[in-house]
Amino acid sequence: MDTFDYIVVGGGTAGCVVAERLSASGRDRVLLLEAGGSDRRFWVRVPIGYGRTFNNPAVNWMYEAEPDAALAGVRSYWPRGKVLGGSGSINAMVYARGQPADFDDWKALGNDGWGWSDVLPHFRAIEDRGGIGPEAPLTSGRLRITDVSTQAHPLVRAYIEACATLGFPFTPDFNGAQPEGVGIYQINTRNGVRDSTATAWLRPALRRPNLQLLLDTQVLRIDFEGRRAVGVHYQRGNNTLVVRAGKAVVLCAGAVNSPQLLQLSGVGPAALLQRMEIPVIHDAGAVGRNLQDHLAVNYYYRSRVPTLNNRLHPWWGKLAAGVQYALTRRGPLSMSVNQGGAFLRSDPGLRAPDLQLYFNPASYTHTRTRTRRLMNPDAFPGFLLSFNSCRPTSRGHIEIRSRDPRAAPAIHPNYLSTEQDRRDVLVGARLMRRIAAAAPLASVIDHEIAPGPAKTSDEELLQDFRERAGTVFHAVSTCIMGPSPREAVVDPRLRVHGIENLRVIDASIFPTVTSGNTNGPTVMVADKGASMLLADAG
Repeated sequence: MDTFDYIVVGGGTAGCVVAERLSASGRDRVLLLEAGGSDRRFWVRVPIGYGRTFNNPAVNWMYEAEPDAALAGVRSYWPRGKVLGGSGSINAMVYARGQPADFDDWKALGNDGWGWSDVLPHFRAIEDRGGIGPEAPLTSGRLRITDVSTQAHPLVRAYIEACATLGFPFTPDFNGAQPEGVGIYQINTRNGVRDSTATAWLRPALRRPNLQLLLDTQVLRIDFEGRRAVGVHYQRGNNTLVVRAGKAVVLCAGAVNSPQLLQLSGVGPAALLQRMEIPVIHDAGAVGRNLQDHLAVNYYYRSRVPTLNNRLHPWWGKLAAGVQYALTRRGPLSMSVNQGGAFLRSDPGLRAPDLQLYFNPASYTHTRTRTRRLMNPDAFPGFLLSFNSCRPTSRGHIEIRSRDPRAAPAIHPNYLSTEQDRRDVLVGARLMRRIAAAAPLASVIDHEIAPGPAKTSDEELLQDFRERAGTVFHAVSTCIMGPSPREAVVDPRLRVHGIENLRVIDASIFPTVTSGNTNGPTVMVADKGASMLLADAG
């Protein structure tokens, strides 16, 4: 039986950072276990390729949630990265820190050390801003944040000007001094190629003799002596093996798989574990609870002027874009499809933005919303506007279905279960219509395709949202952080309540979902969590 100082479970967005940080001194032996394979794949590396990885079981867990009454009884599709780099290897690459109020709220919930002033140094420590804005000299990190505003489609400017007509301010930098407003999203690419924590942190660190990576390795359970985590059982090929951890087991498997593995290991709601005939190590009722996610819907428009559809629908257009990318690492293949966006207050009296917006200069009306592949846009010129509530209040849960670690857990999003979330849908829907009707965007619109101009009442707009909305893939909070062992899974230093030598460091610890894309805050959590672990280890 081999022994390491640290075992890191999950080589995703957080795990790659944690493994690098724990192995940096050269003194501690670190083992990183990842269920997926290598990220050295063409469609992982090419930014626009996430349209293909969206439905590729070779790199994607391809989960489905349980039927949700709020979504007309449909099972929403939940892609999650099953590959080195995790969901950061298959996502749309938009980088957003979130709003300062998000983290001040974390602190107000009893999580000392997690306010905006506490986390800002960690954001700066992880970011390589490549000269973007006045914040650039303050950053010293590895993850490249790229400004693609000069490559944005001309229609994005019309969208920004339409928002300005409505009184919404322009911001040149969602991750700078003015994160609120309308602008163009920054993305995680370096020289036109996807940049992830696997490429930025882990790959350089793998040259260290004290860091070992095992791919295609399924962790079956965490092993305990009493309430002390001492190692893990894992399967690789046909072999089931055991490895020991001298200092800590660090769970970085994400918002779906971290609670799943805790429950499989006997840490979770006692009634659930007993029903599954799993010995109860620790009755932790919050494991798998408090699930939050962003839920969005697309408003589709037919355009009077060319959009990306005109360039990327014909075979010759795809060929030309491919040649451009091969020669210059620029063009539509080097971009995320959601080019424009916004963080807005629907009411000036609100303390922080309540809506996140997206503008995509392409449309995919022929593609089913919840199982889409975004590789072939419509044959006609079109674009879309989209929105989601920044801080939804609905909470769902995740729980195992059986004792089999390979069985997908049951995901219950419980979308739109609060009156506030349903009100936010109507506020966002009305705003989509106002932006589309504002100059100069209105002049390029031929007509609204979906939901269609006939749908105008609150009841019709809410029902349309229920029928067409889908997840934005920002699941968090299933191993929630908080000071109370009864209400939280980990304490503010990310130690599992009631268990020794076990930490969770990933998006599952978010007390509440942040305003925006969650990959950036997850990298911050990984850096801060690793710093805490190293400090506590002396």
